[in-house]
Amino acid sequence: MAGSECKPGLKKTASKSRFGGGAVLRCATLCALKDLFPNMTNPELTPKKSIDVRSLLKDLHEKFAVFRNYSPLAIGIDKQVSALLPELEKKTLRLAMRSHTVSTRYLKEMEKGKVRLNLDATPADDVTDENRSHATELLRERFKKQADQRKAAEAASKAAEAAAKAEQRRVEKLSQLADKFSRKPR
Repeated sequence: MAGSECKPGLKKTASKSRFGGGAVLRCATLCALKDLFPNMTNPELTPKKSIDVRSLLKDLHEKFAVFRNYSPLAIGIDKQVSALLPELEKKTLRLAMRSHTVSTRYLKEMEKGKVRLNLDATPADDVTDENRSHATELLRERFKKQADQRKAAEAASKAAEAAAKAEQRRVEKLSQLADKFSRKPR
């Protein structure tokens, strides 16, 4: 930090450090930090803007039939995609692959699929019975969870209707009592 200079017109301030006792030179701008964090001031060293996972998945669907058709993918297909599209960040690609492979449509294809495919739709490996049973189990759990949520929503709806009817009856009874015991003009 000793070699960094402040921009013209900005002043440096000296203050005593609480811990070291010596004078510490501080700059009021980000220029003092450029020695410590060169990526902040050097646009060439900043990371590439990451692509949205959904837009990446959409691009993969457009470019490759195996993604578009939700065919069972070859093990390690992410390496094939990385080789063809080196500008992609690995984390973004991994998230897009995860999103694709846990989709209901992909799991249904895995359940009935026989062969895993490469990016060019050539056969890679067979879909094992273990893969099929895993896909079946995930689908079963997903559908059970959806059914449970649907039942809970229906129960909550019925409870809300019953509460509304009970409130309406209570208001009607109060109204009847008020009419019965209110003073009537003579």
